[in-house]
Amino acid sequence: MRFLWFHLMPYPDLPADFKQKHHSVWVDIDPKLFDPVRAHQIYNEYMDELEYAAECGFDAICVNEHHANGYGLMPSPNLIATSLARRTSDAAICVLGSSLALYNPPTRIAEEFAMVDCISGGRLIAGFPIGTPMDTCFAYGQNPSMLRQRYLEAHDLIKECWQRDEVFSFNGRFNQQRYVNTWPRPVQQPCPPIWIPGGGSVDTWAWCGVQDYVYCYTSYYGHVSAAATMQGYWNEMAQQKKDRNPFRAGFLQFVGVAENRDEAIRLYKEPAEYFYNRSLHVDPRYATPPGYVTEATQRMKMKSQVKIAADRSQLFGSLQNEIAGILKEGYVVIGSPDEVADQLRAIAREFNVGNLLMLLQFGNMDKETTMYNTRMFAERVMPQLADLFEDEWEHKWWPKPLAKRVQAAPVAAKVAAE
Repeated sequence: MRFLWFHLMPYPDLPADFKQKHHSVWVDIDPKLFDPVRAHQIYNEYMDELEYAAECGFDAICVNEHHANGYGLMPSPNLIATSLARRTSDAAICVLGSSLALYNPPTRIAEEFAMVDCISGGRLIAGFPIGTPMDTCFAYGQNPSMLRQRYLEAHDLIKECWQRDEVFSFNGRFNQQRYVNTWPRPVQQPCPPIWIPGGGSVDTWAWCGVQDYVYCYTSYYGHVSAAATMQGYWNEMAQQKKDRNPFRAGFLQFVGVAENRDEAIRLYKEPAEYFYNRSLHVDPRYATPPGYVTEATQRMKMKSQVKIAADRSQLFGSLQNEIAGILKEGYVVIGSPDEVADQLRAIAREFNVGNLLMLLQFGNMDKETTMYNTRMFAERVMPQLADLFEDEWEHKWWPKPLAKRVQAAPVAAKVAAE
């Protein structure tokens, strides 16, 4: 089993009446709500938390890209990943990821990912999301009906950048470049492992199988509502005659660990309710622009995570005890270390998933609570699950870093040595 510590970097100071007075956390959120001085503090705290997760022994630390929102403050995950590559030594750096269709030319991503891989000594996991409609279509003005085509062409160009050993020209529908000559080039050859985050698109399942990439279901709503999506993915793999290697799949889960369940509810109730009431308060107008959802997905009546978020956003705030519903539906797995380990083992077995992306910071959770949650999970949950699948399957989609004798010491280690 691989454990990846995922940070959304949410804005933690949205007002209590945010949902009542503001119709969306994304696209047209009021700029006056953002405090740059406060952001200085929280960015540094969030990066401390990511580095701490690496110190605690998580297999990877994860960042991602969003725009014009209070849900996640990482318009450029590559900036964060570069710092993490310098400040850590063992954990993989998972950028899950950069939205390829937003970059003109996409060679920018090939260059920046190669930089992260070089700085980290070959620890990069390259994530290629299509991107939410709020980020891509509304914040960045892309045509939703052409978004996937742009994405696929950008993917092809980036792969060529990493794998061709001569200067070449690229003449696509959206990108024409006379000289493509990417310097630097990644340590990992022919390219870093590629993972694809998805919210339930049928086409993404199929494409991951064809390309032999890891599919990561980034669910906001936990394991209870995710069964159909994960089953659909494995059905597609069976049709393509792919093996059921659980390391082909990743699954995102909110988790809160404490000494006992009552203490866990006390610690994580407010952050969970903040996340679902404020961080995920999406206006339905931005959820499904025409052309964004593919025909195959519509025919299977699959809803995107964004559409589900927009629909369910209307439910929260009307319940007297919101945390009870959050826990009942499995949005957040909380409890003692043994209880959390039992639930995650059941999820991993049911979904046949070997990569668990853990959201151990969510909503307005403070740094102290986040580090407590991280340490409890690392010391008392991970050891119970670490050998799951390891003797049965090979993880063929994990980074292959340079030998330690070749790697440069990270700055944190140098400071400690001095």
